Amino acid sequence: MKQTTVYLGLGSNQGEREMYLSLAVRKLGDLSGNSVVGMSGMMETQPLGVVGQEPYLNAVVKIRTGLSLLEMYEANRSIERELGRVRAEHWGPRTIDIDLLLYDDRIFRSGALTIPHPQMHLRSFVLRPMCEIGAYVVHPILGKTMAELAERLGGGDFLPDPARPQLISIAGLIGVGKTTLAEGLSRILHCPEIRETYDTNPYLPEVCGGRKDLALKSQLYFLETRVRQLSRPNLSASRIAVSDFVFEQDPIFARRTLDPDSLKAYDERYQRHCGSVQEPAVVVYLKDTPHHCLDRIRKRNRPFEKGITIDALEWFHRAYEQLFSSWRRCPVIRVDAAQCDCRQEPTIVALAGQVRHYLAEGTV
Repeated sequence: MKQTTVYLGLGSNQGEREMYLSLAVRKLGDLSGNSVVGMSGMMETQPLGVVGQEPYLNAVVKIRTGLSLLEMYEANRSIERELGRVRAEHWGPRTIDIDLLLYDDRIFRSGALTIPHPQMHLRSFVLRPMCEIGAYVVHPILGKTMAELAERLGGGDFLPDPARPQLISIAGLIGVGKTTLAEGLSRILHCPEIRETYDTNPYLPEVCGGRKDLALKSQLYFLETRVRQLSRPNLSASRIAVSDFVFEQDPIFARRTLDPDSLKAYDERYQRHCGSVQEPAVVVYLKDTPHHCLDRIRKRNRPFEKGITIDALEWFHRAYEQLFSSWRRCPVIRVDAAQCDCRQEPTIVALAGQVRHYLAEGTV
């Protein structure tokens, strides 16, 4: 009998949760042609979707099976019924949930079943236990390992909302190629592009020329402009847009350029605006070394960038790393600009395909 490797996600938030997970694993192993070859530890997580539920216990189990994909699916449903699963509410509480995550490298889609599981890459409560028993298993569609996909989530669980604007934000050092990438994604995804307003800031040339007394005005100009660009009324619900910046970079630049009194005044203004800005659905963090970025800055020879030093770029690099080490607002796709030329069409097309998987289905 031909054997296939299957990964199943288990969850329970009713009754004796650990017992239900253990019973499900035992029943799966008792099926003809099945053998359980690995199981992650059990992880407690907060419910996703319907509020007011009890926390879940989650785990992932690895099985070798002789069952076909549809036979495996029907067997899972049968075990759920045996263990008291009642499907009264989508995302509602359950004694046991058995999700088919991966059936070898099979790609399958029907009305009742989609393989790989269509939202596994958005769920740390799936990817973290997956990494315990299959960190280097490759997602058949995304082409990334479970470890890489887990890193994108930063420990968060995400449920894309089709009613909100689908904002893609590009982050990274000056000179790393954010605007080039934003232009490419805008073209491939047929969506508007939102650019930083360096060219229209009336204070920036003088600040770069040494006028420190205008630094606060320059920084507030950037802040107010970014707030307008990313305010919810200015972005269309269910529509994709791409920006060549993240709003959260603004205080990074303020900390670098403002004296303590000016920084306090800036922070007060920034805090007032935070709630009115649309959070991104996904961030693309474009990374390269400060030395490579400085080379690009010198080649493009913009007047307001001539004073940028390697020390400044290294400081900004550390600040961005710190920002995204604790980022929980949305998934973050990290791209190595030294290994991935974002000026090339195949590269942009491939990245656009990755990004789309983190947007709400059906948005345009």
